[in-house]
Amino acid sequence: MSDISRDALKAVFVHSDSRPRPASGTKPLMGGTATLTLLGGRHELLEQCWSFLDELEQLWSRFLPDSDITRLNWANGQPVEVDERTILLINEMKDGVVRTEGRFDPTRLPDVLALGYDASRVDSRHVTHLPASAVSPGRIDLVEASQQSVTMPVGTTLDAGGIGKGFAADLVSSFALERGAWGVMAEIAGDVRVAGEAPNGIAWRLGVENPFSPRSHRAIVRIPDGGVVTSSQLKKRFGKDSLTHHLIDTANGKSAVTTVATVTVIARTAAIAETLTKPGFTQPVTNYLDWLPRQGAAGFVIGLDGTTHESDNWSLYQ
Repeated sequence: MSDISRDALKAVFVHSDSRPRPASGTKPLMGGTATLTLLGGRHELLEQCWSFLDELEQLWSRFLPDSDITRLNWANGQPVEVDERTILLINEMKDGVVRTEGRFDPTRLPDVLALGYDASRVDSRHVTHLPASAVSPGRIDLVEASQQSVTMPVGTTLDAGGIGKGFAADLVSSFALERGAWGVMAEIAGDVRVAGEAPNGIAWRLGVENPFSPRSHRAIVRIPDGGVVTSSQLKKRFGKDSLTHHLIDTANGKSAVTTVATVTVIARTAAIAETLTKPGFTQPVTNYLDWLPRQGAAGFVIGLDGTTHESDNWSLYQ
């Protein structure tokens, strides 16, 4: 639908003081659950968005032998032709490493596997394997991407992980708006992106989950456009004692020892918000929450003891 046609349709609804009803759906995706909500657009658009997200999972999953990520991890320094969306993802990864001064690091897959998170939690038959040359940390700064291919140094491997979910939410939101949706909310395993018009015409109303009572919320935020991401050390646990989690402390390559249960970040995009959650598990809470606004973000931290802490600008979204 062209911008002119979409604007004309909006004018009809505004003049009649009514709005199209949101279309919504929920499906398993990227190791978790995804929910899409579209305001406006043709009836087939929701299914087109799901197909788009399925394509991204096929490109980025480390559990699939023919994904772009797996082929790159086994390339041993040779260039690999990949989808243009994979190149965009790698650029987001690079930006995230710089933004967080290395506290977000997508080259830590060997550490994650060493801790025991090698099999898919959705289908344990899908297991991640890496070449003997794999090292951690890798050198993402030396990864070279052209318009059609990517070349990584020998030993460097990538894990799309959380940033893949956040960036997928960003991309599918743009995909929906470009095809006629007035507004969209994409939530993929805790990574949320809202864009365009909200159902009430003002802002999208989103809840921050209570990690100790998942059916309830510890905070409600209102976002006109942007990303909201919650990372938790309580959900992805593995190992014999089920105490090891997937959040790596980049200082030592081990599962982060932290008193923080969850970190929620609001930022311009879900991909940016995802990268900014990671330092919240390894930095002093006060320092972290002072740092976030300087990155153009706001944060909300819940401790293992149930206490909450928020950045000074968090109230702007309440």
